[in-house]
Amino acid sequence: MRHPRKNLKSSALLGMAGAVLASGLSTSLMAAELDEVVFGTNWYAQAEHGGFYQAKATGLYEKYGLDVSIEMGGPQVNGMQLLVSGKRDFSMGYAVGAVKAVEQGMPVTTMAAAFQGDPQALIAHPHITSLEQIKEEGLPVYIAAFANTTFWPWLKAKYGYTDDMIRPYTFSVAPFLADKNIVQQGYLSSEPFAMEKAGVQPSVFLLADYGYPAYATTIETTDGLIEKNPDLVRRFVQASMEGWASYFKDPAPGNALIKEANPEMSDEQIAYGIAKMQEYGLVTGGDAATRGIGVMTDARWAKIHKFMLEAGLVDASLDIKDVYSLEYLPTEPVLP
Repeated sequence: MRHPRKNLKSSALLGMAGAVLASGLSTSLMAAELDEVVFGTNWYAQAEHGGFYQAKATGLYEKYGLDVSIEMGGPQVNGMQLLVSGKRDFSMGYAVGAVKAVEQGMPVTTMAAAFQGDPQALIAHPHITSLEQIKEEGLPVYIAAFANTTFWPWLKAKYGYTDDMIRPYTFSVAPFLADKNIVQQGYLSSEPFAMEKAGVQPSVFLLADYGYPAYATTIETTDGLIEKNPDLVRRFVQASMEGWASYFKDPAPGNALIKEANPEMSDEQIAYGIAKMQEYGLVTGGDAATRGIGVMTDARWAKIHKFMLEAGLVDASLDIKDVYSLEYLPTEPVLP
């Protein structure tokens, strides 16, 4: 209960001091009322994470009562382990990986998908004009280990790729630039940029455009957090999706935080990434165009499940609806 003013004859100095103290207490109280949240990304800060950094930079997380810390991923960071161990509250995930995690008994659920399409691509030199040509010519394809349980089985099933085409990818474009017969994996908005800077205009085959069904840049959390604080989960998803809508309108606030977290990220690289996300509608295309950023559907998860079953990546006993929930998506769609 508020106390009435006790002494109208208090000195001006005392009144000023009281006002300063009250202001400080109010600020502290507001900070204390924010729910502290740790969100982990899947790689070093970049444009592909822009919506989350934008939500932090523009105060959207605070608007929804959240004090969010964003921790970068990297080649030595196991995001799923950090999530399950309780060191992170939310993690940036990947649909296929989420299915495998749940099959292995991990208590995690996917809540939203910032990317309607996976930005993963196969990248070839300009004389290669189709995914079929890569197979026909038996070109070596440089892929990382994770590809063997994600998009490579899909390429084998749909295009007849074979394991003898595989070469180990070391996350460098140097071999590609040195040999015109090399094909490699890469993110739509990353490796092609480095190749173009080196004078090569590559052929880029975005796998999502050819039917690869995976969602990407998803939001995952633990079943425990959902049970303990479902409202917090809703608020984090809502603020993050509003962050993505804001990012494409004026990315400057988010970009400043991206560069602060990852000083090696240049303005030119960020601009390239944003342009490619927009060109291919990774965030705002597909179902998101009419149903809101972050949207997921039962039908799309069914396609992911079907692909994984046919590729032998998951056991038939898994119930795909144990992997995700549509209950925490924004009640009012966050339209682009």
